[in-house]
Formats: sequence, structure tokens, C-alpha cells
Amino acid sequence: MESHLHTLANLFAQLGLPNDKASIEAFIAAHAPLPHDMQLVNAPFWTPVQAAFLKADLADDADWSAVVDGLDALLRHAG
Repeated sequence: MESHLHTLANLFAQLGLPNDKASIEAFIAAHAPLPHDMQLVNAPFWTPVQAAFLKADLADDADWSAVVDGLDALLRHAG
């Protein structure tokens, strides 16, 4: 099993999104705050493929889970 250090930039790249610092900050600014009663995977700004990746990752408690949780927190507390 490979051990990877996943970062927010890596997650954005995995989702097919621009992953430089300015683009990540702009994404968070554009989509935050996420309503507290909405699950991250159900946010309207994800494509079906992106939402499926996030949902599968969280359901499996996969390698990306900590980074996805961090993105969730950023989207809830920014704005």
C-alpha cells in the first residue's frame, strides 16, 4: 500500500479544479459559507463526478478523508 501525503492542492487537482493557492482561495470565497444543514457532497457547485468522488471517499474513510474534511470546514467557516 502506498502512503501519500494529500494536500488541499492535490485534492483540487484530483477534482479537476485549478489548484494554485489563489484559485483555491477564490473557490472557497465563491462558495462559502456552505449551509450547516447541507452535506459537502450535496453542494450544488460539484459536478456529478466530483460529488461521487467525495462521497465515495468519505464513505470509505479513504486517504483523502482528512483533506475533504478540511475543505468542508473551510467552506463552512469562510465567507
